[in-house]
Amino acid sequence: MTTKRGQKNFSQGVIASSGAVRLKPEGIFVKNRLSAADWFLNEQDDVRSCHFLEDVATEFDIQGLEFDWCLVAWDADYRYVNGQFEHWKFTGTTWKRRQQEEQQRYLENAYRVLLIRARQGMVFFVTLGNAEDATRVPRTSG
Repeated sequence: MTTKRGQKNFSQGVIASSGAVRLKPEGIFVKNRLSAADWFLNEQDDVRSCHFLEDVATEFDIQGLEFDWCLVAWDADYRYVNGQFEHWKFTGTTWKRRQQEEQQRYLENAYRVLLIRARQGMVFFVTLGNAEDATRVPRTSG
């Protein structure tokens, strides 16, 4: 597919877990509503399209879709600590561990959907955190 200007039209977009609510301070709002059809199908010059990299789609919006390139925004809901993943959920003002195996599988599947969308490649955005915000504590190891 080509654009009106004759340039190659690659599909690209920012995607994140629907539970990635503490990416909001970085300008990544997973709770915003978007029209999946406008986001995925519209041309590069349409601000509603994925090409503008302004709106974030979650695993629900992109299930079954593929992109050429993805920017995957990774939050602290699925943390890699001491050689294994931990499952978390942000509730109210704090992070809580997901104890139920069903909830843990759901989170793993959400990230699996995100990680298998790109045909050409993907870039990961992982926030550094903020020492002044107890919900986004920077980690130096783990």
